[in-house]
Amino acid sequence: MAIAYELQCRECGKRYENAPLSICEACFSPLEVQCDLEAARKDFTREKIAQGPDSMWRYKALLPVPEEYVGPTPSGWTPLLRAPRLAKRIGANNLYIKNDAVCTPTLSFKDRVVSVALAAAQTFGFDTVGCSSTGNLANAVAAHAARLGFKTYILVPADLEPAKILNTQVYGAKLVRIDGNYDHVNRLCSQIADRYNWGFVNVNLRPYYAEGSKTVGYEIAEQLGWRLPDNIVCPMAGGSLITKIKKAFKELVELGLVEDKEVRFFGAQATGCSPISVAVKTGADHIEPQKPNTIARSLAIGNPADGVYAARAIRNSGGWAEDVSDVEIVSAIQELAETEGVFTETAGGVTTAVTARLYAHGRIKPDELTVSVITGNGLKTTDALAGVYEVEEPVRPRLTDFEAYFERQKATLGIEELEAIAGGASVR
Repeated sequence: MAIAYELQCRECGKRYENAPLSICEACFSPLEVQCDLEAARKDFTREKIAQGPDSMWRYKALLPVPEEYVGPTPSGWTPLLRAPRLAKRIGANNLYIKNDAVCTPTLSFKDRVVSVALAAAQTFGFDTVGCSSTGNLANAVAAHAARLGFKTYILVPADLEPAKILNTQVYGAKLVRIDGNYDHVNRLCSQIADRYNWGFVNVNLRPYYAEGSKTVGYEIAEQLGWRLPDNIVCPMAGGSLITKIKKAFKELVELGLVEDKEVRFFGAQATGCSPISVAVKTGADHIEPQKPNTIARSLAIGNPADGVYAARAIRNSGGWAEDVSDVEIVSAIQELAETEGVFTETAGGVTTAVTARLYAHGRIKPDELTVSVITGNGLKTTDALAGVYEVEEPVRPRLTDFEAYFERQKATLGIEELEAIAGGASVR
């Protein structure tokens, strides 16, 4: 490995050598990659990072990949956008969007985690890889596996969005639709991984896969000029992303790249699948599984693997969790697109709607530096907007016809839009 890595149980602390293993044999708790930060110190400096590629691989020194490994796909290094128009609408003054809706090659943050997981799959000698997925992970595994030459089996719930099914099959992966929800699919994948000795990125390769999420945190800190935000608002499915961003910040502090400060973490879920949010709100130290029922299918994990750890990370930081309805999700997708030009999938609608509620309820103060994490692209979930917009009759290519059309439009506009027209401003 690039530096000294090993696996460690998140509960009893038992240590293991690197292997395709995700569960502690002593207490059956999840394993996590731990690295020797002192060994990384000389290779993980601001200067050396800046000399690296404009991708997540600029942080290779703290990722569990071989020292000579060259990332075949330049995933990551996505924009951190200031969001003044959205901020004004929801009562914020210092709001940023981390926009993984443009992550390459499959337009979601899952490209990051898959990049690391498949590097581990190569190290461990697998020839066949796969995953259980609610959509974005399926796309990422199929694309990255195609580039690396793996045979690939992807298992998904049968009701997955058509765009995400197409975006998996186009890469040549074998897609298996399962008559059940994500939790059913995930249990089956665990059995398949044992039976066929395949590398499932979110089963036996999960500790390595999860480390890829740290790069979201590294990038946020670097793009803020090597400082930490006051708040992070993050969507939660399995719960891993929010814990790994927190881990990334902790590593940066320990390595002296950023000044230590308290960062509060806020989790976002859909009301139709909100087991982590419920645990945070009720103060429970366990996760009560739910049966998913939401349009935010990429977050529809009723029994999240890292749910307990996500709830702990939120509570320990002084943060909070919220969940929002499907109607609010669709409205937030529109709001983010109309104010900041970012088209997000339903998970991003969840994050945006929750961000607005946190400001409205006073849990986040207007002047605090807050980053809202957008994890996927709206082109994947266009079905969520079906019927929202009318398709008007075409206008003939004549100025008189357009003028008539425009007069009809003005008759339906509100007072603010009319005033904007009078002032010469453009309106949609």
